[in-house]
Amino acid sequence: MSHISFPIIILAFVFILISIRQIGNIKFEIWQIMLLGAIAVLLAKSIHPETALKSIDINVLLFLFGMFVIGVALEESGYMSHISYILFKDAASIDSLLLRILFFMGFASALLMNDTLAIIGTPLMLLLAKKHSINPKLLLLALAFSVTTGSVMSPIGNPQNLLIAINSNLPDPFIAFLKHLFLPTIINMSAIYFVLKVLYRDEFRTKKLKHIYEPIKDTKLAILSKYSLILVVLLVVLKIIISLLHSGFDFSLTYIAIIGSLPILIFSEKRFEIVRNIDWHTIIFFASMFVLMKSVWLTGFFQHFLNNYDGNISSTTYVMIISIVLSQFISNVPMVALYIPVLMHTGATPKSMIALAIGSTIAGNLLILGAASNIIIIQNAEKRSKETISFLEFAKAGIPITIINAIVYWFFLNIV
Repeated sequence: MSHISFPIIILAFVFILISIRQIGNIKFEIWQIMLLGAIAVLLAKSIHPETALKSIDINVLLFLFGMFVIGVALEESGYMSHISYILFKDAASIDSLLLRILFFMGFASALLMNDTLAIIGTPLMLLLAKKHSINPKLLLLALAFSVTTGSVMSPIGNPQNLLIAINSNLPDPFIAFLKHLFLPTIINMSAIYFVLKVLYRDEFRTKKLKHIYEPIKDTKLAILSKYSLILVVLLVVLKIIISLLHSGFDFSLTYIAIIGSLPILIFSEKRFEIVRNIDWHTIIFFASMFVLMKSVWLTGFFQHFLNNYDGNISSTTYVMIISIVLSQFISNVPMVALYIPVLMHTGATPKSMIALAIGSTIAGNLLILGAASNIIIIQNAEKRSKETISFLEFAKAGIPITIINAIVYWFFLNIV
């Protein structure tokens, strides 16, 4: 077995094992599977330890750390329940609740980034499910699909869109994204509602929902959590302004997450307990994923595929299809990093860059591994409640949603 092909085989093994999550009587969590994959390529010397260490994006890990700190503080202080009551108290039925979740989380992800909403939103969905005796899977899937789809329409909605906005030929990314993607995103979020209603029809009973206000459990921590949330929102607005001014100053999302978490880390007496309770398994998953994906990247397998593809690789149709498919295997951010120079070399149009943003993002609606936010939601849910969504359960809803997404976006990009 050659070192060149070994990472591809390990990647396939990881993909299959995540889909079944069990070998004999041994059950695996997603982070454990990815960690085993990273260890395998290291032991096989498919990647040098120094290269593996350098491949780990510390900015992503710090971003996750900062947002997890805020998420844990929101939940343990009781402020999460307070937010839940304010946002959803007028939802009298499950239909109304689901629509509010889809559109609020979707629009919020366009501003705060989908991974941020995945972190904050998971305990919120579990809380709502428990309060109203709703199947948690319905609300967790609604969260996953809404933060993915909603993030399509903004250049700061997700990491791959930001990469496209910075490195492409789009003259005004915010205007370009909204112009092409705002209306179809509204339609697609509505489509998610109908797909989930069909698949979980038994949950949509006529019983009226009763929202009960729950008092804050820890007033000081709740105040600090509130300040952290306000800081995050203000810093995101600042990032948007800096981007619109084309100042060249890189105000990264890592800064936003870390600065946002400082009120809690500095002033809360529970700082060590909060840090201990954050989702370290998800952080391990991403560190392991970076190592495995780097080893796959070094084989040149997918680069060879793109460079030798016979079709019109810069047409919006091909860009969307290829990016949806490849994102399942090498994750959407590495795929975009690979695809951008290929498109730029072939004289890509702004529409082909928008198509790349669409395909690489809605790829997250197809299968669990298509988006980091999916992993965050599932890992976080398993840690907090032992509730999980299987590979097949996700795909059962994700495949029709992705097909509808792709058709709607393609139509608006090419026909309207």
